[in-house]
Amino acid sequence: MKRILLALCFLFTLPVGAQEIISNHSAIDEAFKLAIRTVDINTRRGILAAGGDYGGEWTRDIAINSWNAASLLRPEVAERSLWSVTVDRDTIGHQYWDKIIWVIAAWQQYQVTGDQTFLKQAYPCSAKTMAQLEKQVFDAKYGLFMGPSVFNDGIAGYPEPIYEPDNYSSAVTNHKNSARIKCLSTNAIYLGAYQSLMQMAKQLKESQSVVQSYQQKADQLKANMLKHLYDRKNNKLYYLIDQNGKVDTSQEGLGISFAILFGVLEGETARNLIQNARVSKYGITSIYPDFPRYSAEKPGRHNNIVWPMVNGFFAKAAKQSKSYQTFSNELFNLTHLALDEDKGDYNFREVYNPYTGVPDGGFQHHEKERPDFHWVSSKLQSWSATAYLDMVLDGIFGLKLNPDKLQFQPYLPEGVNQIRLKDLNYRKCTLDISISGKGNAIKSFTLDGQPQANYQIASNLIGPHKIAITLE
Repeated sequence: MKRILLALCFLFTLPVGAQEIISNHSAIDEAFKLAIRTVDINTRRGILAAGGDYGGEWTRDIAINSWNAASLLRPEVAERSLWSVTVDRDTIGHQYWDKIIWVIAAWQQYQVTGDQTFLKQAYPCSAKTMAQLEKQVFDAKYGLFMGPSVFNDGIAGYPEPIYEPDNYSSAVTNHKNSARIKCLSTNAIYLGAYQSLMQMAKQLKESQSVVQSYQQKADQLKANMLKHLYDRKNNKLYYLIDQNGKVDTSQEGLGISFAILFGVLEGETARNLIQNARVSKYGITSIYPDFPRYSAEKPGRHNNIVWPMVNGFFAKAAKQSKSYQTFSNELFNLTHLALDEDKGDYNFREVYNPYTGVPDGGFQHHEKERPDFHWVSSKLQSWSATAYLDMVLDGIFGLKLNPDKLQFQPYLPEGVNQIRLKDLNYRKCTLDISISGKGNAIKSFTLDGQPQANYQIASNLIGPHKIAITLE
């Protein structure tokens, strides 16, 4: 308790990070400032911890936080954090089933920094880990990777018979049936990892056969996901296939988001999926609907409940599929969840109740407390904060990183008609970015007052520069 109170005290006394936004929507400005401070508070000994109540020991947390915002805003912290969850920089470490998400974050880190030394170490680490997992957890019958769903390390995120009612462990891996399931989100990040490995190989000028091998594996995995986890007639992606081959048709928020981000579904099909998704009053929930053992009165910790990290990726997928209203809803929902006095009260919490918006850790077995333990919603959660930062940086400002350029695809939601991002450090330059207008169509784009046709800047830009974008 003393540590938490001290952190909260720091939250209102630490100086704002180098980056700051100024807009005509004060709540967005405040939430962005709060998110930056949350990241800085949780940086301990140079490593970005998972939150105020957690350390930095999870590969998925560090990868997601780096991917969302830390690589761009705090690149040295992100790099140190990414290496901290590897085994001597040789292979990726920690919980096996979703650790491959590290590869996606490592590619993002390179696109931010252009650091060839980092890439030359990250690529073999990524490739060796992928080769190990292909041998250990690939189900050749389905052509899919096995193991639990991304971030759902708690058994509340799974239906029977994966969940064993007489087994009081909260850890999904202690429920033996979880080892052979095939999940949407997990296979989507393997797809993203293959795509990232292909790009790494190209950048390092590996042989064409190596590049093509990753492309072929990505194409085949996508085809198998569509074959086994997609209902083409109803345009619905399924959550998982259990150990008996039964398909669970639940909606997995993170799964459908990753599937769109990595191109399993594209264009109008992706947009329709996003627009028809079941979303709670306070944003999309982790897995919908409630499993039979849970309810509105007793929400499952990893079931039908709001995890802001999931909402961040859903917003990202909505923006990518041009579902702008859905993006806006998630943006403003998380703004209120973080700031409102009866919700986060200026604190990015870990989990929120989908009916009331109050912080709520949900129900789940607990080894010591036995069944139906009501968990807390931890404070100062890093990936809730970086989800918000990504909504602003990727969603509003439209920052799209590439190895040799930074592209802009901005969007101003209803109620925001002018916004400015100050002191954004990108490689060897510092950017001051202003956007005005409405919507997503660029009317004018200037760099230091000079019109630019391609809505991008080169990665070798040096020194301070001003970008002004007008939307119509």
